[in-house]
Amino acid sequence: MEYVLTLLGNPAASPLDGDLAARTATALGSAGGQIAGPAVWLAPGIACDIAFSGLDPAAAMAAAAGAIGERPVDYVAQERAGRRKALLLADMDSTIIPVECIDELADFAGLKARVAAITERAMRGELDFPSALRERAAMLRGLDESVLMRCYQERVSLNPGARALVATMRAHGAFTALVSGGFTFFTTRVRAAAGFQYDQANVLDVAAGKLTGRVAEPILDAGAKFAALHRLAAERGEALTATLAVGDGANDLPMIKAAGLGVAYHAKPRVAQAARARIDHGDLTALLYLQGYRASEITLEIPA
Repeated sequence: MEYVLTLLGNPAASPLDGDLAARTATALGSAGGQIAGPAVWLAPGIACDIAFSGLDPAAAMAAAAGAIGERPVDYVAQERAGRRKALLLADMDSTIIPVECIDELADFAGLKARVAAITERAMRGELDFPSALRERAAMLRGLDESVLMRCYQERVSLNPGARALVATMRAHGAFTALVSGGFTFFTTRVRAAAGFQYDQANVLDVAAGKLTGRVAEPILDAGAKFAALHRLAAERGEALTATLAVGDGANDLPMIKAAGLGVAYHAKPRVAQAARARIDHGDLTALLYLQGYRASEITLEIPA
C-alpha cells in the first residue's frame, strides 16, 4: 500500500527546509520504508509530501518524530489514496475561532474566571459536558440579550486559515458543516463569515430581553457531533472515509476518531493523544495540505 507523510511548518513562524525533509525521508528509509522519490512541495517553506511504502503510518510517524525532534513542525502519515475529503465537519470554539464564546459572555457578567475553569475541565474530558454547560449557562442568567451581539462583535474572529479551508474545500465540491457545543447565536454568524453551508449548536433561552440561564434540550454534546457526522455523510452518499472532522476538546473526540481524517487542532492533551492526526503548530490551512492541496489551489472566494 502507498502512503504519504506530510510535513507542515507554521506559515507565520517556522518555515520548512529541504534538509529537514531529506532527513525525515532518510529516517523513514532506515525504519524499513521505501521512499518514492524526492519530497513534493505543496507550498514552499510550509508543506511537503514524502511518499513511501513498506511501512505503516504509525511506524512512519515514530520515525518522523525522531528526525524532527523538538522543531515546531507538524507531521501526519496516511494512505495516499482518497486524501481529498467530500465532507468537512468542524467544531467552532477554539477551532474555527480563537475563543470560547461562553467564557467571553461570562466576562460581561464578571464571571469569566469561574466559567473558564469549568470550560477547561469540560474540554479536557474531566466533566460531563451537558451538566457543565447547564452549570455555566445558569451563571449567565440576567445578562441583557444585547450582550450577545456585543460579544460577537468585540470578541469573535476567525482563526488563520479558517476561510481558506472552507472556501477551498467548497470550490472542489465538498460540503462544509459547523457543529458546535456552543450557541446558535454565534454559529450562524461564524457560518456566514467563514462560508460554511450548515451549522448546528445549542440554543440559549431568552425571555423579556434577558438570558434566562437555561439551554434548550437536548444539549448538543459529543454524541450529537458523532451522529451529525454519520447523518451528513449518509445524506450525501459519502463513506466515512471521505470525511474530515476537526476539533480541540473532549466532546470532539468521537467524531474525530470516526472520520476518515480526524484532526486534533491545537487540542487538549487527551484529544491530541487519541487522534490519528494532530496540528499543534500550523494554522487551519494545514488541513488542506493534509488533503494534498497545493498553495496554488487555495482560495478565499466562497462559491456562489
